[in-house]
Amino acid sequence: MKFIHQKGIALKTTPQQILDFWFDADNRKFWFASTPAMDQQILEQFSSTFEAAIEHQLDDWMESPEGALALIIVLDQLPLNMYRDQVKSFSGEQQAVKVCRHALKRFYDEQIDIEHLAFLYMPLMHSESLQDQNDSVLLFEAAELDENARFARHHRDIVQRFGRFPHRNAILGRESSAEELAYLATKEAFTG
Repeated sequence: MKFIHQKGIALKTTPQQILDFWFDADNRKFWFASTPAMDQQILEQFSSTFEAAIEHQLDDWMESPEGALALIIVLDQLPLNMYRDQVKSFSGEQQAVKVCRHALKRFYDEQIDIEHLAFLYMPLMHSESLQDQNDSVLLFEAAELDENARFARHHRDIVQRFGRFPHRNAILGRESSAEELAYLATKEAFTG
């Protein structure tokens, strides 16, 4: 587990540290356009936190809106950077969906700053479940997060058409259908 030291006491990474890192003005530019250097920094800084989250050692974070958001970032966003183009990049996805659903049941989305809200909903947009996709569109539209809603509709349309995200097939060792291969060969293909 990633530890920080404060006055000689070892402490595990906190939800606030995750939020401070992720929403730092200098780091925002890497959200959807990361670099190998940033991916490596995230790996070095947070891989042990991710492993702890996967092992349910951070489930107590779900007891607050900020903690749930931080846990979602750890499970859904950070592995996309740390394990880019690897199967492991999707290994926290379903757990992140569960945390998202937990947060929605507790109305945490009503307590989270609108500037951060998209990341609470994002596991639903990343899911290959059509129900999650439909819920994602509804949530982004209801929150009037228009740019995110546009991407949510785009993601939903792909899952509705193919039942999954074809661009993940190679990474996950899935065989692509002829229709998926034709789609992936177009300039309109979503590549994640």
